[in-house]
Amino acid sequence: MSPPAIDVVIPVYNGERFLGEAIASVLGQTYAGEVRLTVVDDGSTDGSASVAEGHAGVRVVRQANAGQPDALNHGVRLGGAPLVALLDADDVWVPEKLAWQVAALADDVDMVFGHAEQVAPPGLPEAAARLAAIPPAQRVMPAHLPSALLIRRPAIEAVSFRTEGAVGNVIDWYARAREAGLREVMLDRVVYRRRIHDANTGLRERERAQADYLAVVKAALDRRRAADTGG
Repeated sequence: MSPPAIDVVIPVYNGERFLGEAIASVLGQTYAGEVRLTVVDDGSTDGSASVAEGHAGVRVVRQANAGQPDALNHGVRLGGAPLVALLDADDVWVPEKLAWQVAALADDVDMVFGHAEQVAPPGLPEAAARLAAIPPAQRVMPAHLPSALLIRRPAIEAVSFRTEGAVGNVIDWYARAREAGLREVMLDRVVYRRRIHDANTGLRERERAQADYLAVVKAALDRRRAADTGG
């Protein structure tokens, strides 16, 4: 039996600085099955689309700027492979990422995550480097984040990303996936390297992110209470 095909979606907005390395990490996977890469350019005003178009075999789709959740959903809808993986435009996968995760995708598993190694690229401005300084114990950690995910297509079609909100859409998606009963495995391996840099959303919108996360957690708790009371 042939290994299942995988649709990979990279959403990008003004990410030409790191996008080429992200694409190369997908094209360099050791996985034996077919890997179909779609880059969704979310209204970039830099050369992101040109960077993507410079790689053979990569489908590039352009849309008006609508935000990362919309770009992710759009890219997923365009595919038809039984498995889906996502990658942020400034992250890079380790070469064995997909192979390890497919091997862990048993019949009773809907999605597989892995660990992230957080790294700061060389040459950061001093202020950004300070923000990027992470305690050693937190540099490698389990990641319930898009770049760490491999998921079955019916599962991600059933629980798509909400397009309202900002940074909190990722934790909101994971909370709803758990509520929907999706079954997961967390690999005890680093599957990608997460760049912390001066254009990183987590650095630029730290206060906004905290507010988003609190709102998402509250919404999840409210849904759980409503379910428990039958409301």
